[in-house]
Amino acid sequence: MTDEDSDDQPGDGESDDLERAVEDVLEPATADAPLAVLVAKSRAETAIESLRAEGVYDDSRRVREAQGSRGANPADGSKAREDGPERVALPVTEPPSETAVSEVVKQLEPEPRSPDLEDLLAERGWSDADLESAPGSWAVIGSVILVTVPAGCPDEAELGEALLELHGEANSVLADEGIANDGAAGTYREPRTRLLAGESDTETIHTEHGTRYGLDPAKVMFSAGNQAERARMGTLGSADERVFDMFAGIGYFTLPLARAGAHVTATEINPTAFRYLLENAVLNDVGDRVDAYMTDCRDLASELDADRVVMGYYGSSDGDTGDEGAHGTRADEAHEYLPDALAALVPGGVVHYHEATPEAQLWDRPLERLESAAHAAGRDLEVLEKRRVKSHSAGVAHVVVDARFG
Repeated sequence: MTDEDSDDQPGDGESDDLERAVEDVLEPATADAPLAVLVAKSRAETAIESLRAEGVYDDSRRVREAQGSRGANPADGSKAREDGPERVALPVTEPPSETAVSEVVKQLEPEPRSPDLEDLLAERGWSDADLESAPGSWAVIGSVILVTVPAGCPDEAELGEALLELHGEANSVLADEGIANDGAAGTYREPRTRLLAGESDTETIHTEHGTRYGLDPAKVMFSAGNQAERARMGTLGSADERVFDMFAGIGYFTLPLARAGAHVTATEINPTAFRYLLENAVLNDVGDRVDAYMTDCRDLASELDADRVVMGYYGSSDGDTGDEGAHGTRADEAHEYLPDALAALVPGGVVHYHEATPEAQLWDRPLERLESAAHAAGRDLEVLEKRRVKSHSAGVAHVVVDARFG
């Protein structure tokens, strides 16, 4: 995995060129032309997030490909280049002041963003009956779109191409077919996917709230529905805090906690996820705050003194279809790891306990399990917060309980 963000970072000698580019596109005679910024396609998702944060990203226009080595593209105003990475033109309302870009250009032939996927499929000849089988949702993970193809889809290839057109920053579309159950892939609960459109290399960098996750969605799981919980973890860490992430994966919760200043001990037994965990610690410049071990969390728990324990795994029961917390050969229920979590937790520390709970048992079952663990360990329990993370499956909710143990 390589990080190509540096391709568009302006050096000392380029800052003047950037200023001149901005001045050029703001000439009074052409001030009414809409603007776009050119960035390497590999960092389009990161740049879009940054432009949104600045308040200058224009959602009304499509992302357009800007020809890199293949010559000029009059539609976005770009000039021919003899070398460098493939670039895209991101629509903006005004030149950015904080986001690093290659150029600011005039978009001479802007394309309005299509309102939805069905419009694009209708343009491809899909009938009203065909459109009833179009997916209603999908996940964009970095430059990869992950979609569950509904039964009766008339043309998967056209669906993939339409999704690529809808998300101009994306390179690939994968069909999500659940989790593998057999052989080595089943041992590590690898996602089952098929390439529908775009590039076969699906390794990417996905950015959320400033945290960057390097991964291959065809090899490791990444749940878009857990975004709010990942972001929340980034608000909890502190410089003096010691955290134990028992099921770290590629760093879903480890990275935002470490970026907030916490020192995190992270365990993960899936070799592929563990490799990404190590790389992502470096990618986010928190390598000095992450101690990663490719081992079962239970082998390390009794050796730690943690102020906070994150239990982002909820077992393989209750109709589990796979998620960030399901790693390796673990088949135990989430609550079976509570004694080990408490063995690592200092008095007064906090456990973030995740569980897939049937709706009929909310919130009784997770609280009873926490109370049972506290009683067995001879510790007091204080429930701080109860949160729904997302719907897990029909009639089952993915929840998290924050609990302090004396």
